Amino acid sequence: MTSRDWLTKVPAITAVFWVIKVLSTTIGETFADYLAVNVGLGPAVTDVIMLALLVGALVVQFRTRQYTPWIYWLCVVLVSIVGTQLTDFFTDTLGVSLYVSTAVFTVVLAVVFIVWYRQERTLAITSIDTLAARRSTGARS
Repeated sequence: MTSRDWLTKVPAITAVFWVIKVLSTTIGETFADYLAVNVGLGPAVTDVIMLALLVGALVVQFRTRQYTPWIYWLCVVLVSIVGTQLTDFFTDTLGVSLYVSTAVFTVVLAVVFIVWYRQERTLAITSIDTLAARRSTGARS
C-alpha cells in the first residue's frame, strides 16, 4: 500500500458501496421526515438541525487524514437529507416546480464538476491532489 492509499478518504466504489448508499439515504430521509412530522419539529427546524449536523460532519470529514467509515457515511446520509429537505422546501413552501429545481441543481452540479476538473485534471475521487495531500506525501506542486 502506498502513502497515497493512506490518504484516500472514500471507500472503494463497489456493489456493496451502492447498497449501503441506497440504504443509508433511505433511512436518513425517513428520519428527517420523522423529526419534521412525528416529533413535531416542522420542516424549518428540522432543516436547520440537519444543516448544522451536515456542517459539523463535513468539518470532521475534512479534518480527518484517512477514510473513517462512520464519518464518511454520516456525511453521505446528511447530504442526502439536506438535499431532500431543500428540495421539499423549494417545492412545498416556495412552490418551485421540480423541473426548475432539478434544472438549477443540475447546473450547480455541472459547475462543481467543471471547477473540480480544472483544478485536478480528473474527476476521479481516488486521485484528488490537493495542496494538503501533496504536502503530506512530499510531492511538489
